Amino acid sequence: MEKRRLQLFRGESVFQHPYVFLVTVILSIIFIDPFRIGPLGDHDYKPVKHDVASYKKVMENWPADNRSRLGYGKLEFVDQVYGPESLEFDRSGRGPYTGLADGRVVRWMGDGFGWETFAVVTPNWSEKLCANGNKSTTPTQSKFEHRCGRPLGLRFDTKTGDLYIADAYYGLLVVGPEGGLATPLATHDIEGNPILFANDLDIHSNGSIFFTDTSKRYNRLNHFLILLEGEATGRLLRYDPNTKETHVVRDGLAFPNGVQLSKDESFLLFTETTNCRVIKYWLEGPQKGKDYIFANLPGFPDNVRLNDKGQFWVAIDCCRTPAQEVLSNNPLIRSIYFRLPFKMSFLARLMGMDMYTVISLFNENGEILEVLEDKKGVVMKLVSEVREVNGKLWIGTVVHNHIATLPYP
Repeated sequence: MEKRRLQLFRGESVFQHPYVFLVTVILSIIFIDPFRIGPLGDHDYKPVKHDVASYKKVMENWPADNRSRLGYGKLEFVDQVYGPESLEFDRSGRGPYTGLADGRVVRWMGDGFGWETFAVVTPNWSEKLCANGNKSTTPTQSKFEHRCGRPLGLRFDTKTGDLYIADAYYGLLVVGPEGGLATPLATHDIEGNPILFANDLDIHSNGSIFFTDTSKRYNRLNHFLILLEGEATGRLLRYDPNTKETHVVRDGLAFPNGVQLSKDESFLLFTETTNCRVIKYWLEGPQKGKDYIFANLPGFPDNVRLNDKGQFWVAIDCCRTPAQEVLSNNPLIRSIYFRLPFKMSFLARLMGMDMYTVISLFNENGEILEVLEDKKGVVMKLVSEVREVNGKLWIGTVVHNHIATLPYP
């Protein structure tokens, strides 16, 4: 019997053993993916282990919203705005202003007037090329993002009325109170490295602007590869308006995303989407220059925003699963899994991922004050930002064609 087994490898071809041949073909398809059916296609996929907290420990301490209160939100401006990632209001209280998938920053002028184009981030912008209506959040629009721009984080300087923009392709920009064509401020850091994926920002009272550059390898179009690889080349940057230089505050980050200064500006928070957490970085005091984990989350955070009480709203695309954690901790298994010849949506469902929206309110110590969920995806399945303004939550999304509102508290 042993001799017969050895003959398989010594003198016989695998083609004479159909089961061995079948396994060989299947493994070849998985690793080579010759038909480019898998979600990774032609990409040079190099997964690494994620630095993420235990799924079990996070979920044990995470309060659930059994009433799914976020699902009672109201849909606003349906099919009028496309991918409204960030929401802002000017110093006179007008708004919202938001950046759209077609490359514009628009503002709401009120009933009877509707939305108007407030700013664009590049002279390349044209209505013919960029304004594709409700197709602007489809893959069709992605072909034009690098030309039209993709405004993500927005912030008003309350002193000057200027609007600062983090654009995924054109870096950090500013436009005056009357709008128009935005002026570039930062497209490279002080060492000449390009800002490949500017994402969000906040403005310090001294004029410095803190903003995130999500990856040094991938742009927004390939943001899923950042998540799937777990690569950590993202950075927290600071633009100095006096020297007009951009300094690296923190590097080696895994999908740095939202940024928010504390009310007293002694620290700032930024989210790491891949690692499902919020990081606290000290700007003042004895711990200046150090950072700590502020909160581990059940899902993938986007922007973080301050309310008038000095508390922090975090937008979370939920939720992690045990299967997803296995892949996060095992790069080899992940490499094989995402080369399977199936669409990403199928592979995600196979891991038990049924995305829905969670928003959570934290105090300055990282303690959870509120959790609102939309488990049925009534308001939105993916969330990007939550703003609390005058007794109402304004909720943005990078993928849907509406904004949501909810009275609060």
